[in-house]
Amino acid sequence: MTTWPRITIVTPSFNQALYLEEAIRSVLAQGYPNLEYVIRDGGSTDGSVDVIRRYEGHLSDWLSEPDGGPAQAINRGFAATSGDILGWLNADDAYLPGTLHAIAEAFIQRPEASLVYGEGWYIDEASQPIEPCRFVRRRFDRRYLVNRDPILQPAAFWRRSLWQQVGPLDESLRWVFDWEWFIRAHAQGAFHYLPRDLALYRIQPAALTRTGGLARQLEHGRVTRRYGAWWYPNHVVQQTRRYDDLGRRLTAGWPRALAVPIRLPLALPRLAAEWLLRGMYMR
Repeated sequence: MTTWPRITIVTPSFNQALYLEEAIRSVLAQGYPNLEYVIRDGGSTDGSVDVIRRYEGHLSDWLSEPDGGPAQAINRGFAATSGDILGWLNADDAYLPGTLHAIAEAFIQRPEASLVYGEGWYIDEASQPIEPCRFVRRRFDRRYLVNRDPILQPAAFWRRSLWQQVGPLDESLRWVFDWEWFIRAHAQGAFHYLPRDLALYRIQPAALTRTGGLARQLEHGRVTRRYGAWWYPNHVVQQTRRYDDLGRRLTAGWPRALAVPIRLPLALPRLAAEWLLRGMYMR
């Protein structure tokens, strides 16, 4: 390879100093010859800026200032870059060695592909492997995509032309802005699966996928309804969880003997939906 396409990576970060250095090093250690690496920090107060400054000589750009959340930070990052291939790496995740070279080769060999995604592993807070990310799917149709997310976000990369065609991330979403963007992108360009481990996805208490509770689940349902329909499995299950939550809130602090008769009828729709539609919705 004599001319490598320019790859832009944006890392959004907010108070993730514990993991940020590992993420940065995993990008720089790729040794990719045409890399544009940008960090957008949301005004961290935990020492993240000190970590970034240690590597600023190897970065294309970085900024630390308050923002409206990770989706806005990513959008701002991409808006200020020029790479041919785009991807973002959250501050608590990491790339595996050789990822960027493999992605560049995949796009060169597959000129029809607008987005390339691969496999990865869950890791714990100490960066130890837990298990493969088994939710990734080699093939899926649109109905599957609007009910469940089959793409590991840090293992996904796309052409700038697709980003320009689809538009930026929806900044009104707090938890599933990546999945919502994949749904929009799927209608505009060809997705290509790369059978290779590309990224490490960290399981830790502050991760967005571990926070939000009912609000996050309802956001799942709203996205499904937006691109599918109200009767799609993901929307049905998430909406039934409203009743279960209502029962818990109404009877908070009640003795069990009094709470159960109230909670059980309100929990039955959720239990029935989860059983009937198991494996067909986002958790």
